[in-house]
Amino acid sequence: MAGRCFHVAWIFFSLFYLFFLPSHCFYLPGVAPEDFKTGDPLLVKVNKISSTKTQLPYSYYSLPYCQPDHIVDSAENLGEVLRGDRIENSPYTVFIMRESRMCNVVCRKVLDKKAAKAFKEKIDDEYRVNMILDNLPLVVPIRRPDVENAVVYQHGFHVGHKGKYAGSKEEKHFINNHLAFTVKFHKDPLTETARIVGFEVKPFSVKHEYEGEWNTKTRLTTCDPHAKRAVTSSESPQEVEEKEIIFTYDVEFQESDIKWASRWDTYLLMADDQIHWFSIVNSLMIVLFLSAMVAMIMLRTLYRDISKYNQLETQEEAQEETGWKLVHGDVFRPPTNFDLLCVYVGTGVQFFGMILVTMIFALLGFLSPSNRGGLMTAMLLLWVFMGLFAGYSSARLYKMFKGANWKSITLKTAIKFPATVFAIFFVLNALIWGQKSSGAVPFGTMFALVLLWFGISVPLVFVGSYIGFKKPVKEDPVKTNKIPRQVPDQPWYLHPAFSILIGGILPFGAVFIELFFILTSIWLHQFYYIFGFLFIVFIILVVTCAEITVVLCYFQLCSEDYQWWWRSYLTSGSSALYLFLYAAFYFFTKLEITKLVSGMLYFGYMLIVSYAFFVLTGTIGFYACFWFTRLIYSSVKID
Repeated sequence: MAGRCFHVAWIFFSLFYLFFLPSHCFYLPGVAPEDFKTGDPLLVKVNKISSTKTQLPYSYYSLPYCQPDHIVDSAENLGEVLRGDRIENSPYTVFIMRESRMCNVVCRKVLDKKAAKAFKEKIDDEYRVNMILDNLPLVVPIRRPDVENAVVYQHGFHVGHKGKYAGSKEEKHFINNHLAFTVKFHKDPLTETARIVGFEVKPFSVKHEYEGEWNTKTRLTTCDPHAKRAVTSSESPQEVEEKEIIFTYDVEFQESDIKWASRWDTYLLMADDQIHWFSIVNSLMIVLFLSAMVAMIMLRTLYRDISKYNQLETQEEAQEETGWKLVHGDVFRPPTNFDLLCVYVGTGVQFFGMILVTMIFALLGFLSPSNRGGLMTAMLLLWVFMGLFAGYSSARLYKMFKGANWKSITLKTAIKFPATVFAIFFVLNALIWGQKSSGAVPFGTMFALVLLWFGISVPLVFVGSYIGFKKPVKEDPVKTNKIPRQVPDQPWYLHPAFSILIGGILPFGAVFIELFFILTSIWLHQFYYIFGFLFIVFIILVVTCAEITVVLCYFQLCSEDYQWWWRSYLTSGSSALYLFLYAAFYFFTKLEITKLVSGMLYFGYMLIVSYAFFVLTGTIGFYACFWFTRLIYSSVKID
């Protein structure tokens, strides 16, 4: 007994550790730590410039910034390419470990009309410049006025800003041409080496001045390391006009108590844990309510079977029992378009497996933000390999419906959903390509995606389908009549359209608060790393979809309507409609997207997400109802 209690306690502790510690302080890094000695050169890389107003990323050198002698592209994984990342070397070369430098001149640029227009357009659209040092993204620390000593980190610095001179009504564009970098490091007291734990910047707009003609040895009067003159916010700002702009930067090194293993904590710190807990408690209340209803239905049904029409039953109870028992000869009759149902169920199993395994990897820290693009790459690869289970489940269901052409159903399972998504994705990618954005997926990457699809996923679907079709299916618990029973007129509240729409509300209600944070991380370019909360919400979603479908399925059968196959899928799947409507609400209330192309991208991608959510939740509801009907009809004796 003591040993059993110990095991229970150990499992509880392990689950707590797994769910919650990764969201705060523990992760398995995407790269090994690198130790730097004093005087070692540091490699600063530039990434894309991005905007929450347009959602169209561009490469850093699409703007006329200073360039190194040779631009070198870094190797990028599949997820990084799909995200629009374009990582390249930078002209910021005077980064020497633990050697602070003041007022390093990068270059002097004389803008023409085209270059000035490019900068102004990016300032209007509030573009930010992203950089990387030792795999850490560049951030701008901003103090929160509502919380004492609280700092939030903005991803990247703005290209510039708009403003007016005192006494003037004309709005001008000012560029951030001076960057004050702060590199934080944690020193090893034994070896005197150090590891980088922070990369911050404070951008300034400064109209640099100098005496005489410009040459490589010219000393600036506005920023002079010899005179210890540093740039401050009180300097005259640099306008974006057809004139010269001098780009400069400072580098300061600060020792920090933060250890390398915890350096991402400041980026990932969520200040609103209470909202997530409220979301979970709210969702648990829904689950408990539904669980009580399911328990009541199951207990009453099974109890009646044991007591068999005892004389104490009321007339209402007997009528209710007779209702679902009357359709026993039709309840397992194959539905119309059962081949399409098999395809969608198989695709849903593929999605469920992909999400479940991805969540487990994320909980264990393998998909931390330090591994850029890792999450998307993992999801794509898992989707491909989960084709085995898609083929197996669709073929098993198809054989149960007495289908014979398993190759046709397998091909549809392998092609239908990916082809629909690929078609939408191709159109959206063409729009991005037309905007000359780095977010456009190159032809080589498109070819790689098609190769993954037809070279690995499709064959795996066929392998799974072959195994599933060869395996014998379980017999139905009751025999199906040759002549279908007529379905009586249904009350208004059991009308298919009404019950399907009602069924999707509770699953959506269980996840919509967490959905807000996910949409914010995607479209407002913020980090999302609270997979502990997300996993719990996912479990609640699964339980909610299953229970609401079982409850509505029971009411449907009691009303002598045996056409539950498609109804069970659409009942929980209708939550995808509410997800898309919420996405539209989020677009008009939280985002500042004004361009038509950007709006089309948003709704196009959210349509894909909603379609995937429909397939996932619909499959969960279908299998719950399938299990429920087999259970209740196998546990009763039909006269």
